Amino acid sequence: MKFKKWISAMAATVLAATLTVTPIVNAEETRTIADESIYDVLVDRYYNGTSANDIDADSTDPIKFNGGDFVGLTKQLSQISKMGFTIISLGSVFPTEKYDGSLVTSYSGFEPRFGTEEEFESLVNTINKNKIKTMIDFPLSYVSENHEWAQDSTKADWVLETTNGQVRWDLSNEEIQKALIDAIVQIVSTYDVGGIRLTNLDNADTNFVNEIIGAIKEVNADIYVISKEESDADLDATYHNDTFQIFRSIYKNVDQDSTQLFKNLEPFMNGDGKPTQIMLDHIQSDRFIMDVEAFPPTRAKLALATTLLLPGLPVMQYGTEIAMNGAAGPESHQAYHFKTEEELVDFVKNIQTLRNSSDTLRMGEFTLIENDNGLLTFMRSSDSEKWIVVINNTGKTQRIDVSEELVGEGKELQGMLESELVKVNKEGTFPIVLDREIVEIFQVIDERGINIPYLIALGFVYVIFIAFIIAIMRKAKRTKSEKSE
Repeated sequence: MKFKKWISAMAATVLAATLTVTPIVNAEETRTIADESIYDVLVDRYYNGTSANDIDADSTDPIKFNGGDFVGLTKQLSQISKMGFTIISLGSVFPTEKYDGSLVTSYSGFEPRFGTEEEFESLVNTINKNKIKTMIDFPLSYVSENHEWAQDSTKADWVLETTNGQVRWDLSNEEIQKALIDAIVQIVSTYDVGGIRLTNLDNADTNFVNEIIGAIKEVNADIYVISKEESDADLDATYHNDTFQIFRSIYKNVDQDSTQLFKNLEPFMNGDGKPTQIMLDHIQSDRFIMDVEAFPPTRAKLALATTLLLPGLPVMQYGTEIAMNGAAGPESHQAYHFKTEEELVDFVKNIQTLRNSSDTLRMGEFTLIENDNGLLTFMRSSDSEKWIVVINNTGKTQRIDVSEELVGEGKELQGMLESELVKVNKEGTFPIVLDREIVEIFQVIDERGINIPYLIALGFVYVIFIAFIIAIMRKAKRTKSEKSE
């Protein structure tokens, strides 16, 4: 068995040395939010790094604080970093009465159960050193009725109503508008965050939201500002409530109607407008896996590949890479389980490695080749390179014939995930054959002709293997002779 492993390893090494793939282009240009990918996490549910801040924490009760903190995220950052995400969204980090940060009691300071100011700064610095950005949520309304502003009698006219323990601010009030802007400016001026996600927009008009965006950009023009609510404001990325529902319906099983796949994505795909956030679910929704009607890891692979490779801003909720399940609320906010198989983690990492390394794969011209009930084929191209992506979300093996005119003369297609090489045929097409429920990313490379080193290496491996078999047979024959004597 050890010898077989040695043969396999040697063969892979020799063959890899004979293959030459066109280098991936990565121009150091100014990044936009469409170059990024967001990993959405709940601090309390990720990892408990220190017991010093476990105030009334109970990891067995899904509605209570479980103990996750800034220290834990710092310790386990490599799990996120290796998947290639370029933004980590921490959610709301302010003092809060609820583990998910939805009932904030102040817009200054940090939730003590999450950690101290020093621990937050340490986390942000560590994230930045890994060339990742930190994003935090800022809720504009619907905060705790115990919020410090709501407890101030001089600010009574800031409150529009109080319901079920939540205060709804009167966002048309100029005083609270100024206070909210001042609070956000204080945050982005003090901490080296790379993004703000505005939540609970409620009745905030577009002009006010644009004032907030302008104030943030005045501090640092490179800070991204988004929201997970629909808005006409000048946010860096758009959000549409039905986008993730469309993706869920297409990838819950094979052979699903995919005609709505590009709804809300087309303006940006056509070079006009802002990128749309593409996701399978979010922190406030049911998990994508709840809709799945077939093998969850395979469903997640196909769905994630589409969110990561289509033009837009990919957003993935923590735990999707381990096929976390659950209905909206505590059931979907399980503590992260690190001792699981990493098949999905590796899959995301492989795709993100390609995406992060190629400007063209992220921002190149988009050409749709086919979109037919789960079979999706498209090209991303630029002056320097071309890629063809095939996602076979159907129940059978599919063949896609890509014209030489589209690919270019003297070219071939090198598969990056399954290592398949596709050459042009006599009909002038590149016949791509892909098994059911498989994703492949092809890089268009210069035709290499007959690979002599490959054939020599392959022959060398076979010679060694045959010699090994002969040696085993001779040894067995000697042993048999010795026993008969």
